[in-house]
Amino acid sequence: MKTIPTILLAGLALASYPNQTPAALPYPIVDTGQARCYDSRSEIAPPKPGQPFYGQDAQFQAHPPSYTTSADGLTVRDNVTGLTWQRSPDLDANGILNRADKLTLSQAQALPAKLNAAKFGGFEDWRLPTIKEQYSLFDARGTDPSGPSSPDTSGLTPFIDTKFFKFAYGNTSTGERVIDSQYASSTKYVGKGARGFDKLFGVNFADGRIKGYDLFMPGGGVEKTFFVLCVRGNSSYGKNEFQDNRDGTITDRATSLIWSKGDSGQGLDWQGALAWAQRKNAEKFLGHDDWRLPSIKELQSIVDYARSPDTTGSAAISPLFDCTKFTNEASQVDYPCYWSATTHGGFMGGGAAMYVAFGRAAGWMSPRGLRGGPPGAGAQETGEYRFVDVHGAGAQRSDPKSGDPGMFPHGRGPQGDVIRIYNHVRLVRGGGTTKRTETTTWVPAATPAQAPREGMFPGNPGAGAFRPTPSPVVTALDLNGDGIIDAGELAKASVSLKKLDANTDGKLTSDELHPPRLGSPDAPGGLRPGAGRPQ
Repeated sequence: MKTIPTILLAGLALASYPNQTPAALPYPIVDTGQARCYDSRSEIAPPKPGQPFYGQDAQFQAHPPSYTTSADGLTVRDNVTGLTWQRSPDLDANGILNRADKLTLSQAQALPAKLNAAKFGGFEDWRLPTIKEQYSLFDARGTDPSGPSSPDTSGLTPFIDTKFFKFAYGNTSTGERVIDSQYASSTKYVGKGARGFDKLFGVNFADGRIKGYDLFMPGGGVEKTFFVLCVRGNSSYGKNEFQDNRDGTITDRATSLIWSKGDSGQGLDWQGALAWAQRKNAEKFLGHDDWRLPSIKELQSIVDYARSPDTTGSAAISPLFDCTKFTNEASQVDYPCYWSATTHGGFMGGGAAMYVAFGRAAGWMSPRGLRGGPPGAGAQETGEYRFVDVHGAGAQRSDPKSGDPGMFPHGRGPQGDVIRIYNHVRLVRGGGTTKRTETTTWVPAATPAQAPREGMFPGNPGAGAFRPTPSPVVTALDLNGDGIIDAGELAKASVSLKKLDANTDGKLTSDELHPPRLGSPDAPGGLRPGAGRPQ
């Protein structure tokens, strides 16, 4: 069992947070921080009302993030939510975050009692956070590293503010993946995983997702471990106070957000979802013309984690809401994923947007994946893929903003996340939201050699300004350079990919498939030793 080192217990005094006042609302939704606008592929100038892509996350704001670090450096107060957090999950206080600092669920559940006994930071009311408390720390300016695998994280930005919180990506030299920076919450999924294990919801601050994680690693012999940040204060945070207004709207008095009781009734791509909100405003839907697509944090706030299709026969939302039913890919009655207005910035740019699964967060698990390994990991796949609730109702993931779902017959990623692209919409208004003005300072995106270097180095949260080098695979297949790989280009894939075989040995190796990250000596405009990289 992990213990709290004596170095953290010495000289603890009551943390000092001068000039702070309690939040006016019991459950204020902290802004995502996203301040850049995107179309279905990349960054654009902020659209105006009536234009395509108007109404996205970056064009609205409410409750901007605000933190204060305690005088002793051990804790961070969120001035918006009234929650106080451990600043770092560094259990052994050696200044390095690695797998030695990660805990199993039972160890995580025991940690608050240890902190309280030690009066950590001067307090004795620490607890393991709920998934809604934990998600309050989510910062949507991060960079999703999913895609070509590389241990280089210098061009990435985490989905948490590292000016205040300590963070580390997974260490590939010890067998972890770069994205292995999952944080434990106290919220267990009410259902079971495909392998029969219990699942725990947690935020992954490396790749910008909420998932229900199996509590045992593939194979079942080893418990999964997580980073842990305990929390205290504002015990009302994350608790909804819904009121049916009997006019087609529902108010959450805890957040002051006003929601449409019904949804779009049909799936739309992301551009279509934004356009649908504009159209409803033009119609003065339910008597109002200030509806919008919710931010991802607003959307997640209405999840009811006590519900799921397999346990309550319902969507993961209060029964006050109407939720469209549909028949899923496995011929089950299911409930939709709902688009947010928040782009999921990633290694390949701004072509994905975040959603919350109010039904099954499904995946096509391969036979090998179900046995205990990722699809295709050194073995030929045989047998049928199985459609399963891989991450749990209430998960937050992302979809391509546009395209053909048929291009993903077995989903995407190691758990075969189902890709639907045409997701539903639930509109929101209120919540103290105002239109953001600073997006008007946008300038056209720089070429890779001229790209801003914000957020490129560990410890610098940046502002999502990372501009990745395009994948050589995409460049080779995209013969007309339009950013879309169509059926005709796929038919020529075998010829196109031969262009990447630099040494003509008939194979494509890692150095031929993986582009150098911006900031590496081999990248266009990259930094070379002595040319400005922090030492």
